[in-house]
Amino acid sequence: MTKIAASDFRQQLADLGNRVSYGGERITVTRSGKPLFAVVPYEDAELLEALEDRMDLDLAKKALKRNDTVSWEKAKKELGL
Repeated sequence: MTKIAASDFRQQLADLGNRVSYGGERITVTRSGKPLFAVVPYEDAELLEALEDRMDLDLAKKALKRNDTVSWEKAKKELGL
């Protein structure tokens, strides 16, 4: 993964956007050498979302198997709704 300083990222945004969009490159933006965020192709972000959804679904199924549920009324009360 390519690393670039935040100050350089701002100056090169259009070029870096093209490299990510059309070249599939992944870029880590840093400040003082520490990673701040990553710029990835849209397809990578979609995949990440799908993986997170799958993990959430798996956790929900496990909770249902354990009968580890809370009534809607209790949930609303705990959340102050």
